[in-house]
Amino acid sequence: MNHSTTSLLDGHATGLRSAVATAPSAPITAGVQGPGGYGKTALLTELAHAYRTAGVPVLGPAELDRADEGAVLVDDAHRLDESVLGRLVEIARQPGARLLVAYRPGPRPAALGELIGELGAPVLLSALSPEELAVQVGTASADWIRWLHAQTGGVPRYVSRVLSTVEPGVAVLPPRALDQFQHDLDQLGEAGRACVTAMAVGATPHPDLLAALLDLDPAEVGAALLAVRSGGLVAADDVLLPIVREAVLRLTPWEQRLRVTRRLVETQLARGGPVLPLVSPLLGAEIALLPEATLAKAFEQAGEEALLDAPKLAPRLFDAAVSAGAPATSVAARRARAAAVAGELDEALRLADQVVVDAAVPDRELGVQVAASVLAQRGLLERSAEMCRWSVGRLRWPGDRSFAAVGLIGAGRLADADELLSSADDAGPPTSMTGAAVQLAAGVRESVTGSASIALSTLVRAASLSEPVGRGVLLPDSPASVAALVALHCGELDVASSTLDRAIDTDAGGPLLRDRHRLLAAWLPLVRGDTVAARAKLPTGELTTRDRLLATAIEAGIASRDNDMAALAAARGQARQVVAEHSVDLFALLPLGELVVAAARLRDQDWIDPYLTEALALLDRLDNPPLWTSMLTWKRLQASIVLDELDTAQQRAAELSSMAHHNPLAAAMAEAARVWLGILAGQVDQDEVERTSRALHAAGLAWDGARLAGQAAIRTADRRAMLALLECARALQGKPPRPRAVRGDEGGMLSEREKEVAELVLAGLTYKQVGKRLFISAKTVEHHMSRIKQRLGATNREDLLNRLRELLGTDR
Repeated sequence: MNHSTTSLLDGHATGLRSAVATAPSAPITAGVQGPGGYGKTALLTELAHAYRTAGVPVLGPAELDRADEGAVLVDDAHRLDESVLGRLVEIARQPGARLLVAYRPGPRPAALGELIGELGAPVLLSALSPEELAVQVGTASADWIRWLHAQTGGVPRYVSRVLSTVEPGVAVLPPRALDQFQHDLDQLGEAGRACVTAMAVGATPHPDLLAALLDLDPAEVGAALLAVRSGGLVAADDVLLPIVREAVLRLTPWEQRLRVTRRLVETQLARGGPVLPLVSPLLGAEIALLPEATLAKAFEQAGEEALLDAPKLAPRLFDAAVSAGAPATSVAARRARAAAVAGELDEALRLADQVVVDAAVPDRELGVQVAASVLAQRGLLERSAEMCRWSVGRLRWPGDRSFAAVGLIGAGRLADADELLSSADDAGPPTSMTGAAVQLAAGVRESVTGSASIALSTLVRAASLSEPVGRGVLLPDSPASVAALVALHCGELDVASSTLDRAIDTDAGGPLLRDRHRLLAAWLPLVRGDTVAARAKLPTGELTTRDRLLATAIEAGIASRDNDMAALAAARGQARQVVAEHSVDLFALLPLGELVVAAARLRDQDWIDPYLTEALALLDRLDNPPLWTSMLTWKRLQASIVLDELDTAQQRAAELSSMAHHNPLAAAMAEAARVWLGILAGQVDQDEVERTSRALHAAGLAWDGARLAGQAAIRTADRRAMLALLECARALQGKPPRPRAVRGDEGGMLSEREKEVAELVLAGLTYKQVGKRLFISAKTVEHHMSRIKQRLGATNREDLLNRLRELLGTDR
């Protein structure tokens, strides 16, 4: 080895290029190692060009006798016979040799190993990173660069094949790029080709598994897999790169793939391994692949696997199992569950009903779970509870008694729930889900009959118990969502947040409850007044009736807090439809309260009044439990304030006062209601308002606290108190204090009266409300605003408000 040049190499191609370019006449021996497609040939071509440019002859394997006349460059040394490799070893040992040899990582003949020992540590070629790809491709989007890297693994040869056959930005592997893999596959030999075919249809790249699957010797398979790795066809985990897999599937005859698939399916069924990746491509294939019994069993098992990972595919797989000969009754309940998980709720309910009424169908308890879960999703909690209640003592669903009780309490039927819970215990084995269901029922009952803190801790324990079950079970509702609702009703927002975070992380209840957890998580920033975060958390896509009620209420709440009356009117249109579809229950009171306020703001309460009347009757049947009643009463108070209905507001305040003892949030709302009455009567005590607003904030109603301070500010006759209360409102909204004084020479642009008008308009008052506040007419307010607009050179109302915010030092 020529140690004088070794120090110039840094293990990367850049160092080798630099060494040759800097001293083309100097001795150098080096190896270049990389899998197929990583650029060994391209690098040697580049180095050969550098030598020739410097006047140094470039010699190949056929000219080794003249090695002392120039630089010897050898590609694919792993293919050379022993005699040539032996001669290269001799050259490498000569003091003035210039020898560069490229080879794959393996298989490695003994003679090549000896040569590598003389060459020393090789220059290692690696795949392109996404950043390097971006430089090579140029103007393509970052998303397309990521797609290209994922498909090709950054292997330069494969990248070039795609770039030469498709326009950047088109995320499709073109047939011409795939066809170019024919040569790569032919080089693998018969055993290697069989191995990549098996891997392409889903086999694990394990020598023993492939040997049994393909009737090959394990040693032969081991050598073949080494060749596959050296050929650059797999990623670091030995899984075929996506572009390679597509090429193998395209270039391997269908019949050959089917033969391998048949053996693999039989092997997986025998060992209990997954079959979904194997049989899903066979859906709709019109060819006899397996004995019907085996095929039916494979489709059944694949349907079970798809329930969690590919729910839209599960119904088709169960249908295929029946087509392959499985008795329809044997998969009926699972087919109903698959439809539910896939979001086909009408079909799920139809199939579940058939399962429940047919005593000959197995898994009838699963049919009950499906029906109960779907009915709850459609906003029919009482019917869901009756389905669970019917199954008690008839079937063997461990959670039916508890979920029936929860639904009955939610529908206002506490006595029926108590009767059910006190009957003989036939709940079955004490599994995690059974324990969670029992705790859920106990927590819901406590929430209407006893302590808020005990109810919440019981429900949080229920949620924790159900976490190990994760997404593998259908539920009418999850303990986590019920716990979050109770937490929201008593102001424990941190508890609600952590419980929902865990439910989202574990995917509790699976796809059917996924959106429910996310919607409740979106409610948390809404009550804090962070409408941007609330909107960002709203799930997209089609929602069930129960979820649409929550989503619509959140959208109405966002519009109301942003004072966007057009958006509020749009939400009202959606709400009228979903309210008509959703029955009244305890767990829908939170969105109902938000919609009551929205209806008041739009002066359109007629559509919501019947629903509100039903809700009040439900609460009355439960003896008006403070935890559930106080929040709705608070929202009704807010609606009365919006409508300037002082007598009604006094009645709501009295009701809140009677519930103040129950929990800190109820106490804060009762005190705030008393302060609101004073404000409505024109009696604004700055200190009292600030103290009460901060108490609301501390109890979990941050936005309500800020609104109380803000509304008190615009109703007081004391300008100094007004400014202080506006700053209090800002602080409760999480905004830093800002100077209220007009800055610079611009201060002279507005008179004192114009400043007062502008302050109140920015605070959200209408011209009529501003006039009432300042004892001038709405027309005069409009005249003031017109003059201000002209003086500031504003082009429209939005521009005017932005300029006023800047001028007056506020972003309200």
